[in-house]
Amino acid sequence: MKVLLTGASGQLGQAIIKSKPSFVELIATTRRELDLADDEACRRAVRQHQPDWVINSGAYTAVDKAEDEKELAMSINTIAPKMFAEELSQTGGKLLQLSTDFVFDGEQNFPYKTGQKKKPLGVYGATKAAGEDAIYDVLGNSNQALIIRTSWLFGAVGKNFMKTMIRLHRSQEEIRVVSDQIGCPTSTLTLAKACWRAIEKQKDIEPNVLSPQLHHWSDEGSASWYEFAKVIGELGCRIGLIERPAKVIPISSEEYTTRAKRPKYSILDCTTTRQFLNLEGIHWKESILNVMKQVST
Repeated sequence: MKVLLTGASGQLGQAIIKSKPSFVELIATTRRELDLADDEACRRAVRQHQPDWVINSGAYTAVDKAEDEKELAMSINTIAPKMFAEELSQTGGKLLQLSTDFVFDGEQNFPYKTGQKKKPLGVYGATKAAGEDAIYDVLGNSNQALIIRTSWLFGAVGKNFMKTMIRLHRSQEEIRVVSDQIGCPTSTLTLAKACWRAIEKQKDIEPNVLSPQLHHWSDEGSASWYEFAKVIGELGCRIGLIERPAKVIPISSEEYTTRAKRPKYSILDCTTTRQFLNLEGIHWKESILNVMKQVST
């Protein structure tokens, strides 16, 4: 099986590479080899490599910056998936697209199911939601597309909240962290495993039977950013990654202004996905510990 991976240098891309099954021939591309802002380059990559799958883990994820770079965010998060879908519709290959909890507005207080109406608050969420729609427009009546939404992703490499908090716990006496936004931290390790399992499951789908195309995947449990930051300090201290945790002070979203508005509640209901993949979730605290063991001191 030949798989073309985008975003290979990112935190999820690195986890996907490390967890690659032995039977997969992986063509891992960074921005240098495949610029997702170049729609013709996206088309050309599919035509050149003729992959059985494209895993599109690359994305424009600078949530605040996206408010000022709408065209670039749209090119990467919406147009690129559309280009992949259109080319794959011709070659017969399949697309695994990574999406986000930011397609929802966070106004409800119970987990979001896959079929619920999307209502993004900012440019980032809107461009990811539009990317989903573009894929459905092209591949919606086939088994050539899978979309996996996830939330609050963290890993041992790249830029993410966990790594930032480790640095701040090491260097600061106090850290002020938002306590009124609720979600679920998700490890790149568990998400990468879910991606490969989703691809593997597609081999079992009988011809002319349409399988579920939209999935939610996060780790188990829920947390505020404040709780997330506290646990990072505690676990980091336990394994010697942090000498002494900083004091974490809870603040409101109003006290920490950002260019883009965030969902107040973005827990994803992963029940049907776990059943479909036959893959149990683990609690986000356990995931943090597993990832921290891979972080260099």
